[in-house]
Amino acid sequence: MDLVAPVVVEPLKRRRCSECRQGPLERMIVEFNAPVCLDCADLGHLVFLRRGDTALTRRAREGSSLWAVVVRHNRRRTRYERQGLLVEEAALVRAEAACLADAEARARRRARDAVRRADRDAEVTAALEAEILRLFPCCPADRAAEIAGHAAQKGSGRVGRTAAGRALDRGAVTAAVRAAVRHVDTEYDALLMRGVPRHQARMRVAPAIEAVLRAWRGV
Repeated sequence: MDLVAPVVVEPLKRRRCSECRQGPLERMIVEFNAPVCLDCADLGHLVFLRRGDTALTRRAREGSSLWAVVVRHNRRRTRYERQGLLVEEAALVRAEAACLADAEARARRRARDAVRRADRDAEVTAALEAEILRLFPCCPADRAAEIAGHAAQKGSGRVGRTAAGRALDRGAVTAAVRAAVRHVDTEYDALLMRGVPRHQARMRVAPAIEAVLRAWRGV
């Protein structure tokens, strides 16, 4: 049978319990469109566990016979976002002890995962650098390395992290080189700083970019 956890709200406005009239409430549930404090809702004995530690959260939730999800409304995103859980204190104590017991093993696993990710990132960068030099054989080696490292930077959203970039798509690789030339080898950035609109600035530096690309292609 699927479990349905109670939802506890951290109110943005000052609210009082509709039953005991206590307030302002730090956390509450909503019953029949009315705020109810945790004591009146029979959740007052639970303790708050802030989100962030996945292992601790999972163990505390699994070890607690009663638990609730805590949310807060994000006005900018117009949605409720999870803040953490309310769990039984004994379950939280047991979960903390279990996490401490295997903390070293989890740290070693994270370190191994980090090494594997770094190796994969290095392979992506090296492959991208080799493809840049294949497409632009006259490109200076240090520039090719710089462009590849920049384009493949993890979490950047740049072309080297896209599917096309990882597949060494010719258009994606050329776009990365063109972007690097635009910022380094033309007055594009200076034009932006002088207030020239982006599209106009791109048009003005386009001939200079193409000249560099032709030279790097060796044509």
